[in-house]
Amino acid sequence: MRQFAASLNLVVPDRAKLLSAVETLAIGAAGGLLFLWANLPGGLISGAMIAVAAAALAGRPLSLPPHVTQTLLVLLGISLGSVVSRQLIQHVGAYPVTIALLALATFCSTFGSSLYLQRVHNWDRTSAFLAGSPGALSQITILAVERGADLPAIAVVQTMRVIILTAALPMLLALTGTATASSAALLATPASPLELLALGAASLALALIFRLLRFPASWMFGAMIASGVLHGTDLVQGGLPIWVRSVALVGIGAVIGSRFARMKMKTLLGHINAALGSFAVAILVSAVFVGLIVLTTHVRPGDLMVAFAPGAMDAMLALALTLHIDPIFVGAHHLSRFVFVTIATPGIVHLFGRPQEDVDD
Repeated sequence: MRQFAASLNLVVPDRAKLLSAVETLAIGAAGGLLFLWANLPGGLISGAMIAVAAAALAGRPLSLPPHVTQTLLVLLGISLGSVVSRQLIQHVGAYPVTIALLALATFCSTFGSSLYLQRVHNWDRTSAFLAGSPGALSQITILAVERGADLPAIAVVQTMRVIILTAALPMLLALTGTATASSAALLATPASPLELLALGAASLALALIFRLLRFPASWMFGAMIASGVLHGTDLVQGGLPIWVRSVALVGIGAVIGSRFARMKMKTLLGHINAALGSFAVAILVSAVFVGLIVLTTHVRPGDLMVAFAPGAMDAMLALALTLHIDPIFVGAHHLSRFVFVTIATPGIVHLFGRPQEDVDD
């Protein structure tokens, strides 16, 4: 009997964690619906994120279990793949040029932010560089622990960057006329029950394969590619029901906002100026490159803004879905930057960061 009870503990979630997840989603849904009612661009994801972040900073222990987050990412990937069929390989000829410029922009913004943190806020070189590196947060965290960097300070800078971008980018796109509050991407006809079953099975299978292969953002990209292939070959027509896509967007926003639940207010306030300043440097550098590409190519400004935004892949692709931005273009660029940062960061930290013996002292 005890063994049976113990086995139940492996599958039944802890009551406190379950209540925390329900509260997180409820607060996120309230914030998302409020922003949607106000007709704000990207309302579901940005409203959910801001509401959950505010509650987390107020002291609520908000979080979502890993399997819930993974499910949300799969649903987001399926939704992105269903949009691909209507915008198939648009701007594909510009990819090599813009991806190369993205790598250069990432290099310049990282070193610019790092230099700012060192000169203005007296950060050590390793912490400053890791805080300035966009994306690949798990790798950045591992390197920070290994090199003895200031992990709380890095977490504040990285989290604030994602929060500000997710909240402000939809407004900027709406003000510049490159996106609208209500996206056509959310108006697709739902697939039939049989098509939804095939779509879910194929997306989950490829996501699991990508997971085993340690592919970056495996749950989202695996589902996105499977969904894109099925839609691109007309094997499946239509996408997820609107309410399912809405749940995924609210959930992604809640996941981002819940990062503040692990952050003390004192830590946040102590590094807020550094976070805002380094963010401004990164955005300024990215804006220069976006402006250069807009003047020399025919790529849509909205696509470039989201593709070059130094934010997390899941958040930026969720915004691409809600704002009717080309998900192939955005996904290809954010994946490329993830690979670039993952490969380049350890070597650069080794060359320019604090010597290892300083860490051991």
